[in-house]
Amino acid sequence: MRLALGGAAAFLLLGLVLPLAWLFARAFQDASSGFVGLANFAEYVATPNLAASAWNSLWTAALTTLLVVPAAFLYAYALTRSRMPGKPVFRAVMLLPVLAPSLLPALALVYLFGNQGMLRGLLMGESLYGPIGIIMAQVFYCFPHAALILCVALSGADGRLYEAAAALKAGRGRIFLTVTLPGAQGGLISAAVVVFTLVVTDFGIPKVIGGQFPVLATEVYKQVVGQQNFNMGAVVGLVLLLPAVGAFLLDQWARRRQGGFLSGRAVPLEPKPRPARDLPLLAFCTLVAALLLLVVGLAVWGSFIRFWPWNLELTLDNYEFGRFDSAGWGSLWTSVRMAAMAALIGTALIFVVAWMVERGRVSGPLPRLVGFATAIPLAVPGLVLGLAYILFFNDPWNPLGFLYGTLAILVLNSLVHFYTVCHLAAVTAIRQLDPEFEAVSASLKVPLWVTFTRVTLPICLPAILEIFVYLFVNGMATVSAVIFLYGPDTKPASVAVVHMEEAGQISAAAAMAVAILLVNVALKALHLAMAGRVERWTQAWRRR
Repeated sequence: MRLALGGAAAFLLLGLVLPLAWLFARAFQDASSGFVGLANFAEYVATPNLAASAWNSLWTAALTTLLVVPAAFLYAYALTRSRMPGKPVFRAVMLLPVLAPSLLPALALVYLFGNQGMLRGLLMGESLYGPIGIIMAQVFYCFPHAALILCVALSGADGRLYEAAAALKAGRGRIFLTVTLPGAQGGLISAAVVVFTLVVTDFGIPKVIGGQFPVLATEVYKQVVGQQNFNMGAVVGLVLLLPAVGAFLLDQWARRRQGGFLSGRAVPLEPKPRPARDLPLLAFCTLVAALLLLVVGLAVWGSFIRFWPWNLELTLDNYEFGRFDSAGWGSLWTSVRMAAMAALIGTALIFVVAWMVERGRVSGPLPRLVGFATAIPLAVPGLVLGLAYILFFNDPWNPLGFLYGTLAILVLNSLVHFYTVCHLAAVTAIRQLDPEFEAVSASLKVPLWVTFTRVTLPICLPAILEIFVYLFVNGMATVSAVIFLYGPDTKPASVAVVHMEEAGQISAAAAMAVAILLVNVALKALHLAMAGRVERWTQAWRRR
């Protein structure tokens, strides 16, 4: 067990800690690897475009957060605290942006509000290509992430608190302010932190419709790809890391302060029908779902247009990707292979490591160190991790340099980038099991691995499938984490979308984004179809 934990620590050291250390060191060096102190940072501050990118990222992220969190709270409130009809449909529609790459809403908005867009007049002379377009696309992209968090926060309510408030003649407004909001406080803070971090660190949306409006993510790309200035790229990467780490620390502080609102005697809250509440919420959810479907539908429609905006004839030619990109359909196949390998390897690795940290019979600091390292990826933007991989794996002394440009480094990067959320899901599932299972097996001289395979794995199978789907879907859709790492034969589909858009082939780019969405939707549908059977099988196993 100690050897296995040491292997997990070595994996996190190689795939996370050392690349980030190389990134940090490179920010204090010149092109010849000589130490220059803070000279690169001074140059960053003195360059107007670079300094403006930090401020632009912060204020667009803050404004997007202010727009998304209240709307997501109302949507989640309707799904969890009302009796409106059609909840499964609204929940399914809400998940569509999660399954699509972030470039899809940006491409859809070009058809609506671009220079030749159908509704460009609604912008009253303003251009989509800048902060307006970035914020509009980010609202679409970030909404489901906030709504999912708030659904969880609002679903865990103690009905006795509402009964007591009603018995004390408290009005609905007072109950909302004194019971509902305090109970959802942790979820609100987490949702705000997630939205803020997503906007600051996203690369796809500002790359497509950011125009000449500089943000941190696109400045990293320009420094590394456009100017081959890796030292300044490292500086911008560290600046990009700061708001993400700050948001992560704020979320951790809020979680520690958040008290428990559910006790062992809690009674689930069952909302009663109330038309005065349910009908307005139904109208709001219908409007939001219609807007989400409109954005996705526009991207699908645009993928069949022969040549936007001059020839609106429908055609399948845009799906002949070989006409627009040298990789053709191979880029989609590369993404499927990368996502599948990251999901298969990552699910097994993450669950085993989580089990060893939680239930392993190993004393000393090693389990705590591994547990701490698993939380780091959550605060590291994908673009920063990808840049760190360039600097670390391309260093002349590194014997692992042969991995650069291969499918293996894409898999490793995707696995590390999405590690923390999956680890937390695995830990949550494992903690639901009574520790007596391991204690009894130890007293009966049953090997620990037998208990793991016969008890832990079967009972935690639903969580294991969730981890697999999460890794696969995010591996298919990610662009920022892999934009620096692909080779001639390993270009992912999300990167192909960026290149097609850069070449002005917007309909082909939309077609590739839709293809990514369809792959993820198919996997999610298969997962939902299997979920009921897996849950019944798990319940039967528990009874055995």
